[in-house]
Amino acid sequence: MNTKILALLLCSSLLLTACQPKNEAEQTENPPADTANQEIKPIVKEVPQYSVEDFFETTTLLGSRIDAKGEYILVSSDASGVFNAFKYPVNGGDPIALTNSTEDSVWVVDWLNGENRFLYVSDKGGDELDHVYVQESDGSVVDLTPGDNLKASFLAFNDDKSQVYILTNERDNNLFDLYRYSTEDYSRTLIYENTENLSLDIISQDGRYLAASKSISNQKTDLYLIDLVNDDKKPKLITDAEAQVEHSALTFIPGKHKLVYAGNEDSEFYQAYTYDIVTNNTELTYPTDWDITYYYYSPQGRYIVVNTNEDAKIKVTIIDTKTRQPVDLPELPVGSIQNVNFNQDETAIAFLLNADSTPSNLYYHKLGSSSAKKLSKTLNPKMSSDELVESTVERFESFDGLSVPGLLYRPHAASADNKVPAIVLVHGGPGGQARKDYNPTIQHLVNNGYAIFDVNNRGSSGYGKTFYHLDDKKHGEDDLQDIVYAKKYLQSLDWVEQDKIAIMGGSYGGYMVMAAMAFTNEFKLGINIFGVTNWVRTLESIPPWWGSFRQALYDELGDPATDKERLTRISPLFHADKIQSPVLIVQGANDPRVLQIESDEMVENMRANEVPVEYVLFDDEGHGFTKKENRIAAQKAYINFLRKYL
Repeated sequence: MNTKILALLLCSSLLLTACQPKNEAEQTENPPADTANQEIKPIVKEVPQYSVEDFFETTTLLGSRIDAKGEYILVSSDASGVFNAFKYPVNGGDPIALTNSTEDSVWVVDWLNGENRFLYVSDKGGDELDHVYVQESDGSVVDLTPGDNLKASFLAFNDDKSQVYILTNERDNNLFDLYRYSTEDYSRTLIYENTENLSLDIISQDGRYLAASKSISNQKTDLYLIDLVNDDKKPKLITDAEAQVEHSALTFIPGKHKLVYAGNEDSEFYQAYTYDIVTNNTELTYPTDWDITYYYYSPQGRYIVVNTNEDAKIKVTIIDTKTRQPVDLPELPVGSIQNVNFNQDETAIAFLLNADSTPSNLYYHKLGSSSAKKLSKTLNPKMSSDELVESTVERFESFDGLSVPGLLYRPHAASADNKVPAIVLVHGGPGGQARKDYNPTIQHLVNNGYAIFDVNNRGSSGYGKTFYHLDDKKHGEDDLQDIVYAKKYLQSLDWVEQDKIAIMGGSYGGYMVMAAMAFTNEFKLGINIFGVTNWVRTLESIPPWWGSFRQALYDELGDPATDKERLTRISPLFHADKIQSPVLIVQGANDPRVLQIESDEMVENMRANEVPVEYVLFDDEGHGFTKKENRIAAQKAYINFLRKYL
């Protein structure tokens, strides 16, 4: 476990803003120079103003797995209001619903052998106690991981999908063991009992080798190799025991005794290295000037897919292992390719294409052809991408001279003659990243006349290890000053109303909202979405399944046993009497990361001080709002609060 996981501790896949962890044959360029003083001059135009419901009439798609016959693509879709499993015909046509849940989201994994048979993961009301399920061809469902108070996750299939590897913490809530299941009769065997408190990361296609990691600190993650054929199955350390370096396993090379992993020992950024299991030699395989986030092979090993995180935008490169050259992809609309998956004979790929102004759409492309087929239309048909806004990457100088990046969304009608109010948006984490990605919350606010500056303050992922660690044990201090200086940057723009700037954030970003309200008087109002308010309690009550990287979390934020004084000093709950401006707080009752009591107590204290505070609580949500009706209700609360107080 490393900072790629640490960055997700207080994040959710469905937060209001991006919260993604850090982590080419072609070298990429360095980030652009500081643009704080460069005026942006887009074409000023009037666009229709749409309702909250209009923006959430878009459909969110996740996943893109092609079935064995190459006829359908498996996805999770919230078209019904709750995420369910759907299949899209590769030749076009309407998607076909495979599940019809009305309560709990269905997150698809992949097809199994057999007609319409697939694996998925689901929890109960956002409690994050995931189970792994099979839906059979007849629609019946088998829970592969039954039991109470356990958490399970899919790890991998073997070569022919006759076996599936699943992690569960049923033996010990603090540890995840590895089981091998038959996909025919679902019988299972415990193949690795995790007594070493390791994170079990990837397994080779033949099931022999298991790569695992151990978080020593928030700057050091060691990699281990476990030979599951050996009787003792003793983990073998394969990275430098002394080096303060972060590592993460990426993939095993098909048909070879080699492991590819990411490390930042020779660079500010994660690069790909290959470890030879037979010779114990390691070599740099894929140098980059940005973080590698994914590196994996097609089913037969003909192609490698490499994802790099380049200044808040994902770049995908597909490499032909025979020619060692990148594969030419067809001309596509502006956006980032995501979730690339191959059919079994490696002649075609499915992927999602996403941009600030366009939600993810599903595409199918036959390799070597000149075009890709768009299979979905996820944007509300009454709206146009041209009416929405693409962000620009802007940089400003913070209090100590540090150059800090962010994504600026300027309403189409904003000008020096038509100034607009603005919102500084803070992503989750700590260690998340604002990325160029479709976000209905952002687009709705921009459409309603609010500028958004989605800031990657110090401590964010994607800008190198030095930048990432600049906020270690300085949370609510140096990173908060970055947010204050983001406000000052907005005030330098002649199209922003200088005295109408708010702050908004989810999870760790919600903490930053409350810190800004308690420790500064910079913002007219704050919108806190399930944000930490009491770090002592949060760190003392972390879920047991975070045990393997507890120390890394303490290195980042502080140990409540030894750093209680500082954690109390930076916790807004203990300084609620200093808050003077209105705050909206939104919370999920089932949140296992930021407990409901965090928000309850903050609301109570603010009301006692007669400071305007509004509270929205969802009884059926956790750390992130998955149900579309709840996301609409939250969005209405945001816009009404802004209209009332800004």
